Amino acid sequence: LVQRSRASAARAGVADRVEFRTEDLFSTDLSRATVITMYLLPQVNLQLRPRLLALRPGTRIVSHDYDLGDWAPDRTVVVDAPDKPVGPEPRSRLHLWVVPAQVDGLWCSAAPAVALRLRQRYQQVDAELDGAARRGRIEERRLTLQGPDGRSAVLQAADGALTVTQAATALPAGLRLAPAAGDRCPPAAR
Repeated sequence: LVQRSRASAARAGVADRVEFRTEDLFSTDLSRATVITMYLLPQVNLQLRPRLLALRPGTRIVSHDYDLGDWAPDRTVVVDAPDKPVGPEPRSRLHLWVVPAQVDGLWCSAAPAVALRLRQRYQQVDAELDGAARRGRIEERRLTLQGPDGRSAVLQAADGALTVTQAATALPAGLRLAPAAGDRCPPAAR
């Protein structure tokens, strides 16, 4: 199958952009991947999920028919597959996930003093800022938090920091937050 895949890639003119290998799925280095496609059974997907979540933010994962448990896909497309030899219906489900940046934890800024606590579950983020709860979503490195006034703040995760790119109440544009060293922000931050 690897040889056939290489031949198909050559015919399609993409051989210089893809790589096919025969290796142990659980020991091979996936860190350089930007796209991973898979057609694995559900229990194998669940075993692989921690390694997929650890990949670089923005890495795309596409799975044929089987999901990743409670990690909801960013998008699912159902396509007709009249000649599909397995399954009860002549359709296939293609699931897409985009690996989000990991932002779980406490983030601090000294000037102005801001303490932002984030609790992340895959793409969904619950935030606490100034004692107010907020809901959010992270897509790749872009975190959008819904404010209590209906305005959204947008933060960019990069270089170990969160930077406000779209201001909202209590989060001015340009504010840079760093991860807390412990379970509290330094005294200058709340």
